[in-house]
Amino acid sequence: MARRHTERHRTDRIGWLRAAVLGANDGIVSTASLLVGVAAASASHDNILVTGVAGLVAGAMSMAAGEYVSVHSQADTEAADLARESAELKADPAAEMRELTAIYVSRGLDASLAEQVAEQLTAHDPLGAHARDELGISTAFSAQPVQAALASAASFAVGAVLPLGVAAVVPGPGLAVWVSGLSLVFLAGLGLVAARAGGAPLVAGAWRVTFWGALAMGITAGVGALFGAVV
Repeated sequence: MARRHTERHRTDRIGWLRAAVLGANDGIVSTASLLVGVAAASASHDNILVTGVAGLVAGAMSMAAGEYVSVHSQADTEAADLARESAELKADPAAEMRELTAIYVSRGLDASLAEQVAEQLTAHDPLGAHARDELGISTAFSAQPVQAALASAASFAVGAVLPLGVAAVVPGPGLAVWVSGLSLVFLAGLGLVAARAGGAPLVAGAWRVTFWGALAMGITAGVGALFGAVV
């Protein structure tokens, strides 16, 4: 009896990990940039906090709606492709068999073996075989709108709370420095966690999100200081 070989892969995390990292990164960057920009415009401490809270709520709702709509569009496209493929399988199964065989030949199998593989996979699950090998649709990568929306909204709120919490406890004069500095630390930590979860290089992941976060906060602070108004 053959022993089952168990491996741990990270591709099943792609759906929620992408949405969660995007949401948390956007929560930190947008809220910190908003706070720094408003502080640079010489707003009062209370106005800065109110602006930050409004940004948190609006951002979380925007992330949820945006993720749901965009990912649902992907899901609709996948469903339409699967429906069309199912109809083609019923209309001309022989042509679909030849098409699947040609795909396996192009991947390195000889013609006879490719035909056997196509026949066996078609007998087991014809639509699944074509979805995976012809359309590139698999369970691990299939669109899940609700999951993406919830992950983005929750992670945005968590990310936004971090710079907002700093702004709540830091006095007015040093608020911009503290918010921007600690937000870069938060972003570096997010990059490390995301890279760790996805199996990517840690330093590269941390550097990438930190650099773009610093750029966003710097530009927003410059605009706020230049115009002297809430940004």
